[in-house]
Amino acid sequence: MTRHDVRSSNRRAVLAGACAACAASLAGCARYSTGNGGLAGPPAQGGAAPPGAGAASSAGSNASAVLARTADIPVGGGKVLTGKKIVITQPQAGSFHAFTAICTHLGCIVNTVSGGTIDCPCHGSKYSSVNGSVVNGPATLPLAAVSIKVQGTLIVQE
Repeated sequence: MTRHDVRSSNRRAVLAGACAACAASLAGCARYSTGNGGLAGPPAQGGAAPPGAGAASSAGSNASAVLARTADIPVGGGKVLTGKKIVITQPQAGSFHAFTAICTHLGCIVNTVSGGTIDCPCHGSKYSSVNGSVVNGPATLPLAAVSIKVQGTLIVQE
């Protein structure tokens, strides 16, 4: 084997490895979709309820998952449920909204709700805590709404 053959062989090996790594990373990205709010697959049902939450109320919500208590969501702010990839806001007393917590720019998880915005730590995107619309880029798409319902003192996912 000549030196040229060895170099060509090494280049092919490097290219093959790079292509495999690229394909693997793209396969992971395929699970993210703004059409489903960045959630991979259907939302989990029957997740762990907050301590003392008990069963669903008599209002009938047998398939609803308890996300939080109303007292856990500050007025004018919100709470990021990192494990569920959901952010719940309460812009005004008694008005609760929920959105996917996955930034539509590059898929980072938002981390704070303050000053009327839901903020992403990665590149500074900010979304409205009322409707999830983009307030500050680089994101160009809004956060997808998540359907919730308040049952007494519990906030449940529909």
